[in-house]
This record gives sequence, C-alpha cells and structure tokens, in this order.
Amino acid sequence: MDHNYLNDDKCESRLYIGNLDLRITEAALIKMFSPFGKIVSEDFLWHNRGPKRGEPRGYAFIQFSTKEEAELAKEKMHGRMACGRPLVVRLASEKYTSEVAANSSKAVGDASRSSLSASSSGQISRSAKIAAIKNKLKAMEEESHNSKKQKQGDDSTNNLESPSSVKR
Repeated sequence: MDHNYLNDDKCESRLYIGNLDLRITEAALIKMFSPFGKIVSEDFLWHNRGPKRGEPRGYAFIQFSTKEEAELAKEKMHGRMACGRPLVVRLASEKYTSEVAANSSKAVGDASRSSLSASSSGQISRSAKIAAIKNKLKAMEEESHNSKKQKQGDDSTNNLESPSSVKR
C-alpha cells in the first residue's frame, strides 16, 4: 500500500468542528455526527493550563472511516444550530489553510497582504506562510523591545539615588 495515499485519505476524512457551545460534551458531539458514518477517532480539545484549565476550547476534530462520510457530515452539519450557535464544520485541511490566511493577513498588516498569494485551490504557498510568520515575529520582537525601553526609562527616572545613599 502507498503510505502517502493513506495519509491523504486520512486528512480528507478528518473534520474540524468549531463554534461549539461550552455545554456540548464529547458524547453529545459523537451522537450528533455518528449518523453520517463510522467515527474512527474524536479529539475534543480542552484548556490544559491557565484560568480556563479543564474547560472545553470550543472546537474538536472527528475522523470518519471514509472521505465520503466526512463530506456528507460536513454538508449536513455545517451551519446547523447546536445550543443556540451555528456549527462550523470543515475538512481539517481546509480549516488550517483558511485560518493561516486570516491570521497572517491580520498580523502583517496592509503592506504585506499583497505578498500573500493564494493558488487556484485557495491554499497559501509555503513561502508566503513562512514570510507571514517571520513578519509576525519581527513585529512582536519590536513591540517587546519598545515596551522594555519604555519600562527602563520609567525605572531610571523613578529610582534616582540621593548622593547620601551612594556607597564610597
């Protein structure tokens, strides 16, 4: 068997389910999606640190046994209301691509948006993703450096020693 074929098939049968209300449990999620085919695995994500530790993150992944089952579930469940919220259901690979596009264009701003070129399939090239990440890191680094400078300036003006306190 071709190993790459299995990986591609697995990616195409894995769904991202987002905009989940915090009251929706793993069991409820499986019950909602089981009519569309055999669920091979389910990953319900939880906060594992911080003040929300132990609470659901609001999204999950479900792996169906076939691509067709996943596409049927996607078609039937996307936009369906659950606990007053419309579910977002996409193939996991589609979710990643659209999320990278949204986050990188927000992060780098208008000047570099034009460098994010999407192919006809809607995917962003690897080099564009790398460029977006580098720009984001650079912006974060500059922001951190500027806030440290400002803090150092504040500290030096507030902590001036009087001549009598200086050791000789």
